[in-house]
Amino acid sequence: MRILRLGFLASHGGSNMQAIIDACKDGRLDAEPAVVISNNSESTALERARREGIPNYHLSSATHRDPAELDAAILRTLEEHGVDLVILAGYMKLLGPRTLARYRGRILNIHPALLPKFGGKGLYGKKVHEAVLAAGERVTGVTIHLVDERYDAGPIVAQSEVPVLEGDTVDSLAARVLEREHQLFAETLQKIAVGEIDLDAIDK
Repeated sequence: MRILRLGFLASHGGSNMQAIIDACKDGRLDAEPAVVISNNSESTALERARREGIPNYHLSSATHRDPAELDAAILRTLEEHGVDLVILAGYMKLLGPRTLARYRGRILNIHPALLPKFGGKGLYGKKVHEAVLAAGERVTGVTIHLVDERYDAGPIVAQSEVPVLEGDTVDSLAARVLEREHQLFAETLQKIAVGEIDLDAIDK
């Protein structure tokens, strides 16, 4: 079986990325981290990559002012490192058209709610949990989906429910959802690796 090579794009902490790296290291995931790209030169994600010995790059509007050149640089970096799947681990930017076209059906994002609820532009991080609590939802969850040109709109690959408990705050709900994110991402990637999930069938 061929080992999947994973390319990560992250903007801040990269905790989901770390959970996936850990799953690769302890044998729960038949994949290997190939490269980490961040649009934030001071991101913890880049620190994690350096600590793990993974090639890492800061690519952003600061390094490439022209969006087309940035898109080309991201694509070139992914290709040079032989990336099979692109993992958005808290990446706060839309990908450019060349990268989207080259890796169509092979770019995965995780969202801290049960899409299509509480998704779209401006709904990320704690803002999602604020919206869930404000709506009086009793169940929220985690969604892994394929990425297209719109925020949180690509085909759903996997979902998992997380209960909203009485007395939950944004922070308590966020912590419980994040714990499930870490589990679901690695589980889903392993199902892709062994053929239990067919991304081509999902991306029709």
